[in-house]
Amino acid sequence: MDTEHTEETEEFLLPRSRKANERLHALIPGGAHTYAKGDDQYPENLAPVISHGRGAHVWDIDGNRYIEYGSGLRSVSLGHAHPRVIEAVRRELDRGSNFVRPSIVEVEAAERFLATVPTAEMVKFAKNGSDATTAAVRLARAATGRPRVAICADHPFFSVDDWFIGTTPMSAGVPAATNELTVAFPYGDLAATEELLTRYQDEVACLILEPATHTEPPPGYLEGLRELADRHGCVLIFDEMITGFRWSEAGAQGLYGVVPDLSTFGKALGNGFAVSALAGRRDLMELGGLRHSGDRVFLLSTTHGAETHSLAAAMAVQTTYVEEGITARLHALGERLAAGVRDAAAGMGVGDHIVVRGRASNLVFATLDENGQPSQQYRTLFLRRLLAGGVLAPSFVVSSALDDADIEHTVDVVAQACAVYRKALDAADPSPWLAGRPVKPVFRRLA
Repeated sequence: MDTEHTEETEEFLLPRSRKANERLHALIPGGAHTYAKGDDQYPENLAPVISHGRGAHVWDIDGNRYIEYGSGLRSVSLGHAHPRVIEAVRRELDRGSNFVRPSIVEVEAAERFLATVPTAEMVKFAKNGSDATTAAVRLARAATGRPRVAICADHPFFSVDDWFIGTTPMSAGVPAATNELTVAFPYGDLAATEELLTRYQDEVACLILEPATHTEPPPGYLEGLRELADRHGCVLIFDEMITGFRWSEAGAQGLYGVVPDLSTFGKALGNGFAVSALAGRRDLMELGGLRHSGDRVFLLSTTHGAETHSLAAAMAVQTTYVEEGITARLHALGERLAAGVRDAAAGMGVGDHIVVRGRASNLVFATLDENGQPSQQYRTLFLRRLLAGGVLAPSFVVSSALDDADIEHTVDVVAQACAVYRKALDAADPSPWLAGRPVKPVFRRLA
C-alpha cells in the first residue's frame, strides 16, 4: 500500500487500526474518550487509530499520513506540537505541575487571558468545557434564585452534565425532573425568545448559546438578546468554546461588540492541552469567591484545573494568536479551501449536494442525497474517498499549520470523491460504494 495515498483504490484497508479499535472497545466504553471520535463516526473498518501528529498532519498506526481537519475536535488550531506551545509547556514540566497552594502561573495566566478578552473582569480555569458551562449555569441560578435554564435549541452541544444531556436523545440516566428545568429557544428569533421568557416569567436563570456557528448572527440579534436578558433579569451566557480565538482573539463578543454576563472558553485555548475558562462580570464571579457576605457558590474547584503546563500552553497560544495574526490566517486558509471545494464539487456536477457552510475559520460540510436531503450514506461515501486520498476530515475546520500544498491536495482529493459521488447520485443508490454500514450521528437513542 502507498502510505502517502498518492492513489485512491478500493483496496484501502487499515488492518492495524481495525485490531486496535477492537482493543479499544474491549476496555473503553464506546472505544474512545469522546463520542465524536468514535469509530461509528467513520466508514466501517476505516477509522484510523492515530500514532502521532505534527503540524497539519497525523499518522495512523498503519503508517498512513493524512492532512487533518477539525484537529482535536477544533482544539488544535495552531497545528500539532506547535513549537511555541511545546516550549512553554516544557519550561514548566521541570518545575512541577500541581501544588498545595496556587502557583504564580495562575495569576499570570489570568492576567494574560483578561488582557486578551477585555470584556471579562474575572476568570477561573478548569480542564474541559463542560466544567465551565455547568459552573456558569450554577452561578446564574445562584445569582437570580431561579431554577430554569434556557438553551439555544439550534446549537448541538453545551455540556456532558444533566441539565443539557437530558435534552438529547442520549438522555438515559437523567431524571425527568431535571429535564423539565431546561427549556429551549431558537437562534435568531427574538420574538420567540421573548415569548419563552414571558411564559416562564421570573423562572429563567439564564440564556446560554453559542453567539455564532455555521451562520452569522442576524443584524441586531445579539444586541436584542442582551436587551431581553436585561429586561427579564436573567444572565446572558456566551459559549465561546468554538468561537473563542477562531472568530477573534477576544471571541465572538470581541468581534460583534456584545458583552455577555458570563462566557466560557476552551478548545483552541490550549492547542490540545487541557484547559478551559469561565469568565465574566466581577459581581457574578465573586459569588464563587470569598470576598462577599452571602451564601457561598461552589463554582469551580478542580484538582487539576490549574496545572502549570496547561496554563503555560494557554498563555503561549494567546501570545501566538496576537503576534502572528492567527485568526486572520485561519480565515484566509478557510476561504481558499471553501472556494476550492465548491469549485471541485460544481465541476463534477455535485455542487448542490456537497455543501460547504460556516465561517471560513470553522467550515463544515453537508452531504445531500438526490432529493437534497442530508444523508449519512452519502457522507460515508464521501469520507471513504477522502480517507483513501489521505484526507482525514470529519469537517473542514482548518488549523494554521496548513500550507498551500495541503489545500491543493485536499481539493484534488475532494474532486476525485465528487466524481464517485456523481455516479452514486446518477444511480440514486450510494450503497455499492459504502462497503459497510453508514456512519452514524453522535446523538442517537440506541447504540
